Amino acid sequence: MQRRDAIKWLAGSSAALALPALAQNNRIVLGQSAAFSGPAAQLGIQMNIGARIYFNALNAQGGVNGHAIELRTLDDGYEPDRCKANTEKFLNDEVFGLFGYVGTPTSLAALPLVVDAKIPFFGPFTGAQALREPFHKSVFHLRASYYDETALIVRQLTALGLKKIAVFYQNDAYGKAGLEGVTRALKAQDLAPIALGTVERNTVDVARAVKEIAPKMPDAVVQISAYKSCAAFIRAARKAGFGGQFINVSFVGTQALADELGREGRGIMVSQVMPFPFSTTTAISREYLDAVRKAGGDAQPNYSSMEGYLAAKVLTEGLKRAGRNPSREALIGALESIQNASFGGFSVEFGPRDHVASHFVDLSMLTEDGKVRR
Repeated sequence: MQRRDAIKWLAGSSAALALPALAQNNRIVLGQSAAFSGPAAQLGIQMNIGARIYFNALNAQGGVNGHAIELRTLDDGYEPDRCKANTEKFLNDEVFGLFGYVGTPTSLAALPLVVDAKIPFFGPFTGAQALREPFHKSVFHLRASYYDETALIVRQLTALGLKKIAVFYQNDAYGKAGLEGVTRALKAQDLAPIALGTVERNTVDVARAVKEIAPKMPDAVVQISAYKSCAAFIRAARKAGFGGQFINVSFVGTQALADELGREGRGIMVSQVMPFPFSTTTAISREYLDAVRKAGGDAQPNYSSMEGYLAAKVLTEGLKRAGRNPSREALIGALESIQNASFGGFSVEFGPRDHVASHFVDLSMLTEDGKVRR
């Protein structure tokens, strides 16, 4: 999606603003703060598109318990201060819940407001432990954690004999969460990262990171950043002579990374926390692909969009269970009642003291034609 199209899409997506949400008896209003502009824009755009595909189809069939779901969006550009301001606006507007926030530093900026307001905060696009521990009654996670992802990454690499592992990470809460996951997983095997390199959020200034990492000749580099900076590092490291393996955590934005790299993406690995969205091998993938096809327009299948779709589906199940006149407290209790549930083959397990639905992790690889395979 081009920047001009994204701006047009975003303007249309935020059209139905007006009355405070809790005063609208036939409407449940959710607020989403995410990057819809800047170097991480595709993460927010695709997460939102997937959610809207589900909610629009749901509303066309009468909504949930007679209520239409409205998803309001505010652009934070993947910057914490803007996300905090957006969250304050949502709370002032009395939205029913917060949904699909994108990013660790942004979600952490919103967290104190969320906890104080006791407002449901569902399905943030982040696997950071700091949002999971300590436990918060109103915060629910659909995806596996970065600890889960990096544990699989390290197991995979070391099983292949690749033990000299470096980490390229974003210099903020997200990157440090991923680094901690890699370090923990390596320590369990009496190993440690052989080199570290950082990049600042929303930049592609990777020269120093390449100088820190490439001379150490690692077997593999684990990347904990967003798609533009990761693509920039891959190109620069290869130019500096690095010939090893690159592997990313899911937040990178798999399709966006593939689009950035084109033919240069061949062989780049990405860990995943959602079902494979490009084939009909699972019931949820078949449902999702059919929904994308029916939605038309700019909608294309990808992991980020699948996450938005599945998050919308699971939240809707909570709303169904919350009754015809749901309160925030009722929704929290209803979500906690979703136990040992399968959403088209994707297992979801919440509980009164466990708000992490899934620990599912998989691996994927980019191909030279810009596609993704398992």
